[in-house]
Parts: sequence; structure tokens; C-alpha cells
Amino acid sequence: MALRRSELEVGSVHEQVVVENLTRTQIVQYAGASGDYNPLHTDEVFATKVAGYPSVFAHGMLTMGLTGRMLTDYVGDGRLVRFGGRFRAQVWPGDDLTARAEITEITGENEVELVITTVNQDGAEVFTGTATARIDP
Repeated sequence: MALRRSELEVGSVHEQVVVENLTRTQIVQYAGASGDYNPLHTDEVFATKVAGYPSVFAHGMLTMGLTGRMLTDYVGDGRLVRFGGRFRAQVWPGDDLTARAEITEITGENEVELVITTVNQDGAEVFTGTATARIDP
């Protein structure tokens, strides 16, 4: 899907559910893919008894990766120029995440500037950021 300048306007929003009922298995699979085996993400006993958290929790970069999938679904493969953000809250097993991209600017260089927000099932922000993507004239 190619975004066309003529079809876009500032304030346009794209929203997508990026995960429903995040599982511990998915978190451990991400640990394997990333090589980040921090026990806060993979060891329930360590996370709860040693570190004092209610459970293991997702890697921040897993949340960012899920959000990035929404972006590439929206703007298309190979069109994302820049993407960055902040981790605002932990993501727990069982969470549902919805990512949202809002166009804040359409530039003369045929690019769009986007504000990104990912929230959990309670509406709490877990990730916020910005992105730039190329669009067709």
C-alpha cells in the first residue's frame, strides 16, 4: 500500500491492534530472537521474588517492534525514514496493545511526519514516539 500525498491530510489517523493477550511464550520468543535474556523478562521467580514485580514483563523493544509493524503496515515496506520513541510503561502478559499514528505534517519532500502512541487495554500509554515516512506525490 502506497500513501499518496493527494489522499492524505494533517490530522489523519491510522490505528491498529498490534497484539491481543500477549503471552509469556511470545516474550520468551522475543528474548530468543533478540538475545536479551534478562531474567526480568524470562524468569517468573526472579521477577517476582527477587525484583519485586508482579510478573515478568515484555522487553521495551518488543513493544517498539510491534508498534513498528503498525507503521510499516500503514506506510508500506521500505518507506519508513525515521522512527524513535520512549517507553512509558511496562507491558505485561495478557495485555492487548493498540498502536496509533497521526499525521502532523506533510512536507515538500514528499514525506509525512507522524506522532505515534501505543496504549494497553486500559488506555494507558506504553510507548510514544515520532516517525517520518516517504509518500508518493
